[in-house]
Amino acid sequence: MTSQSRATAGDIYAQFFGSNSPNQNRRGTGMSSNINGDDNDIFRSFEQSFVVSAPGKDPAVKHTLPCSLEELYQGATKRVKITREVADRSGLTRKMEEILTIDTKPGWKKGTKITFEEKGNKRPNVTPADVVFIVDEKPHSEFTRDGNDLIVTRRISVTEAFTGYTVRIITLDGRNLTLPINDVIHPNYQKFVPNEGMPILGDPTKRGILKIKFDIRFPTRVNAEQKAGIRRLFGP
Repeated sequence: MTSQSRATAGDIYAQFFGSNSPNQNRRGTGMSSNINGDDNDIFRSFEQSFVVSAPGKDPAVKHTLPCSLEELYQGATKRVKITREVADRSGLTRKMEEILTIDTKPGWKKGTKITFEEKGNKRPNVTPADVVFIVDEKPHSEFTRDGNDLIVTRRISVTEAFTGYTVRIITLDGRNLTLPINDVIHPNYQKFVPNEGMPILGDPTKRGILKIKFDIRFPTRVNAEQKAGIRRLFGP
């Protein structure tokens, strides 16, 4: 960029008012004199009066970005088509389609925002709006997310609750987990599996907890013989 010398206040004043100083030929002009004799004060006032405010910016345009738990567990590439209106200086508008690419990161949560700057409608003298995508989690048939943890619920019988139960799970990245449980499973029992929850954003080596809960199916009826057997087993 080439540099240019700045014109003096007197030069600019002369260009607009025909003299080199606001103090020259002031009689009959109706303009008061500069008491301190500083031409630059007049120049600054003239300069400020011609300041043009910066153009405004349209408010952000927000869209929901539905993501499966698998996509938020492993990461994924999603492509989204947007349509926006672009106006030229004459005011004529035309519609434009554009494909935006979003790379989801392992550990992203519901509410995560991805911003594409100035991808909104384009109008003369207005800065286009940002386009913002907000992550939403799709319901999953197996898992429920709780922060960085995952929750699985298994429905089991009373017999399984007392005699043992083996939990088999296919993880969000396709691995098979087999977890034998030999404890007595009571209604508030939970099995915690460390490092099998959701990835922790910013540290891919760490994950939350997998929590396994149980819904025990109690029989609606028990006959006399069964009651006697229960008493013999557990006492009075």
